Amino acid sequence: MAKNRVIVLSVIESGLRPADAARRYGVSRRWVEILLARYRAGGFDALEPRSRAPRHHPNATPPHLVQRILDLRHELETTGQDAGAMTIAMRLEREGLPGPSRATIHRTLRANALITPQPRKRPRSSWHLFAADQPNEMWQADFTHWPLADGTDTEILDFLDDHSRYLLTARAFTPVTGPIVTATFLDLTRIYGPPAVMLTDNGMVFTTRFAQGARVLKTLNSFERALADLDIRQLNGAPNHPQTQGKIERFHQTLKRWLTAQPPAPDIEALQEQLNTFQTWYNTQRPHRALNRHTPAEAYEALPKAHPAPHSRPGGYTIRTDRVDQDGKVSLRHAGRMRHLGIGRAHTSRPVRLLIDHDDVLVTDLDTGTILAEFTIDTTRGYQPKKKGPGENRGPSS
Repeated sequence: MAKNRVIVLSVIESGLRPADAARRYGVSRRWVEILLARYRAGGFDALEPRSRAPRHHPNATPPHLVQRILDLRHELETTGQDAGAMTIAMRLEREGLPGPSRATIHRTLRANALITPQPRKRPRSSWHLFAADQPNEMWQADFTHWPLADGTDTEILDFLDDHSRYLLTARAFTPVTGPIVTATFLDLTRIYGPPAVMLTDNGMVFTTRFAQGARVLKTLNSFERALADLDIRQLNGAPNHPQTQGKIERFHQTLKRWLTAQPPAPDIEALQEQLNTFQTWYNTQRPHRALNRHTPAEAYEALPKAHPAPHSRPGGYTIRTDRVDQDGKVSLRHAGRMRHLGIGRAHTSRPVRLLIDHDDVLVTDLDTGTILAEFTIDTTRGYQPKKKGPGENRGPSS
């Protein structure tokens, strides 16, 4: 502004021609003439720098749409639903409103101080996502805790279809036990058919693979036996790595957000009624962004269902992974009985891969590929020593 004033004064007070003033102060003659015109119209105040922002914003979000975005945000948060930009975009689309992009909705929420910045949050582009290709190709199961109105702790057992995110059941117990898990699972198989694969964590109600006990031969629990009887492949996430069951872990966030918005349940029966209402809403009314905005029920019914099948690989091999227990063994069901393969205590806690061809088993280190032991199963024995002798013992001795 000071330079503009000097330029104008050099012309009106000192008598410089506009062209001379332009050369002296390093500006164009056209700019000098503009400043003189502004001065004549409004005095020195008119020489203040002016905003270069456009006077009109033809692409701006209409005020009524901005207000609807803010209203939806409040409504979704109040009822315990996901209230992010994607969910709001899906709601606007279902209401027939011209839906702005997710980025536009996000900017609107941020401009109205409805979003807390999370600069350390991992970007979605860095996620490595997996989803089964068919309904019933994989189920996930887990349980989470929830208090009643008087503080009594309950455990909510959930089964979720991996492909469609369809909530197969959500049942409250005090507490969840192994027989309850088995009975609930078998009920679901009668309704939906059995899955090809069952994924859980390593809780004792799901598996005894990591049960602690000195020199106690591990036996299958009732849930594992049910899976084996139905030829369902069992997968367990690595200990202390909940990301393996990421879908059901994320589901628990949605469940607890919704329950928080409900009146506290006075007893387990009332909590179960809330869970039934939630299940209907989650499966049939809540579009899922990972499902191209379809509901889990729509995605579950859209494709043929997968079925259990023998877990073989080309050439007749069966491959499975396990971890060597504290006694240096891994356990394998073969010919209707548990077999305990002696790998050696030097390999305790190592993750291993088992390549099974009829009665022959080759055990390798899962990380390095090193051969640890070979076995030919003796069907008359439970404990199986590894092969020894010239040309046979390719694994190190225990």
